[in-house]
Amino acid sequence: MEDKLFIVGVAVAVSLVVARAVARRIDVPEAILLVVLGLLASFLPGADDVHVPPELVLNVFLPPLVYHAAFFTAPRETREDAVPIGIMAFSLTCATALCVAFAAGFAVPALSGAVALALGAAVAPTDPVAATSVIKRLGAPRRLVTILEGESLVNDGVALTMFGLALSALAHAVTPLEVGGNLLRVVAGGVLYGAALGWVIGRVRTHIRDSATQIVLSLATPFVAYLPAEHLGLSGVLATIVVGFHLGVKRQGVLQPSSRLAGDTFWDVLVFLLESTLFVLLGLQLTDVFAAILDHHWQRLVLAAVVVVAVVVGVRMVWTIVVVPLLRFKRFESIDLRQRFVMGWAGIRGAITLAIALSLPHDAPGRDLVVFLAACVVLATLLGQAPTIAPLLRRLGMGESEAELREEALAREAMLEAALARIDELASDDEVDDRTAEVYRQLFQLRLDRVRAVLDEDSESPHGRGRLRRDLVRVQRHKVNELYRKGKISAETQLKLSRELDVEDRRGHSESP
Repeated sequence: MEDKLFIVGVAVAVSLVVARAVARRIDVPEAILLVVLGLLASFLPGADDVHVPPELVLNVFLPPLVYHAAFFTAPRETREDAVPIGIMAFSLTCATALCVAFAAGFAVPALSGAVALALGAAVAPTDPVAATSVIKRLGAPRRLVTILEGESLVNDGVALTMFGLALSALAHAVTPLEVGGNLLRVVAGGVLYGAALGWVIGRVRTHIRDSATQIVLSLATPFVAYLPAEHLGLSGVLATIVVGFHLGVKRQGVLQPSSRLAGDTFWDVLVFLLESTLFVLLGLQLTDVFAAILDHHWQRLVLAAVVVVAVVVGVRMVWTIVVVPLLRFKRFESIDLRQRFVMGWAGIRGAITLAIALSLPHDAPGRDLVVFLAACVVLATLLGQAPTIAPLLRRLGMGESEAELREEALAREAMLEAALARIDELASDDEVDDRTAEVYRQLFQLRLDRVRAVLDEDSESPHGRGRLRRDLVRVQRHKVNELYRKGKISAETQLKLSRELDVEDRRGHSESP
């Protein structure tokens, strides 16, 4: 057992480092390289016997991934676009799952209806990171990003609820009435439990000042939401989504600034590790999957993979381009054809699809075929769609508009003007001394000048300031290290000053175009 854990740990660590370095050089999605490296690692001695327990994927990987996505959802924008998000998340997810189940049953008659539905539920939800990370970087319309993020968050819960129904059907025959009753109990119970837990945790966290304790509590939250809900027969995913969304909305009042900075860094690293590990684990299992499906005719396997991928992509494109305009919902009217096309093409599958497929019980008939087809969908969308999103956005002229850039600059200008006005107010009331007021006045005035330079379209000046700041940071860092080497300062002092310089260095990079 220890040998297996060691092999998996080394495979994951090496794959993460190599994939991250190589992906940037050859402009290929990291997920593709992670799967390939995992596949290569499966040929190492002892790695051929590695199996991922289904409960590990559902109970360890899924809760923090869902919680993180819910926590950072934009609340106001999500409420404003609740109708498009709801239609995309509920109707499109159900339509995709049912169409895939029907198509898979047609292509592979040996698959039972319940297993085919499990496959449909696995490939129905979109990945919340793969597409939106590219769209955000290129500055696509913010509303498009909001809809895609909101959809990918909600459709996880919808797909997992359908997956749970498929597992129930695998265990015993179910009637439509039983399905309806279970669905109501699972959904309503999960939402209510999540709301109650979110309120309790929010109250507790307002009284915690220590950043480390806040991080530990934030890490425990998704598991406290997911595991008890599942044990009670409720939707753990919906409970986790509700808790994450509630705490994310209250984030400014619940967390102190230092806790927010530390927590954001911690969760960025954790989510990256979890998502990357899922892709490596998929690669490690591919040899077993291929071995298990050798008794199928390869022509039928290719046909099944092509059919499932075509249905997944085709249903979404038809839904966004044809069905959505026919619904005639008011909030959809302002979404033009270009945006609907991008919405359709950005339906990339990723970590959630893998988590659902890998969580199918090992004794389920056709499990290996389900994992194989789910992997084909993930790889096809990552390799075929993800690299083309950036060129598509540029071709359609959907980069960040000047109005959006100016909106951000104006908001920054208003913030800094408010801070300067408050400094003057405190100084006039003798609540701060003149020297302190002048120091802060100069600091905020420099920031205000930089923002106004952007508003005046002085593009060269911010670039020069960013380069100057980084150069000054480099000189200061060299001096700090020199003082430490000469024994003038302690390691603790060096670390403290280096951290301050790291913050300055990051500001310098943020000022570069």
